[in-house]
Amino acid sequence: MREFLVEITTTIPEGASQEEVDRRRAAEAVRARELAATGHLARLWRPVGEPCSIGVWRAGDEAELHEKVLDTLPLRPWMDLTVTPLESHPNDPGRTDATP
Repeated sequence: MREFLVEITTTIPEGASQEEVDRRRAAEAVRARELAATGHLARLWRPVGEPCSIGVWRAGDEAELHEKVLDTLPLRPWMDLTVTPLESHPNDPGRTDATP
């Protein structure tokens, strides 16, 4: 699987009820756990003081990332995404491939 850095900004639409927001957030937490269990969501952070999240996500390619992973998130209709494909860096201390 390839890795992608995904920046997510969620904007609650004007007129959305608190009940709808709470329902979607609860469903989002469940879906995130499911995606983590299947290896699609590797890490997720919230920058201090920022209304966004940054995560490392995995999929076979960018189309799969959108269609089978990100588009399945309950908050997706309210999200703006920036997706950056990642590749291994030769100096990455966490690198797992055998290439020197």
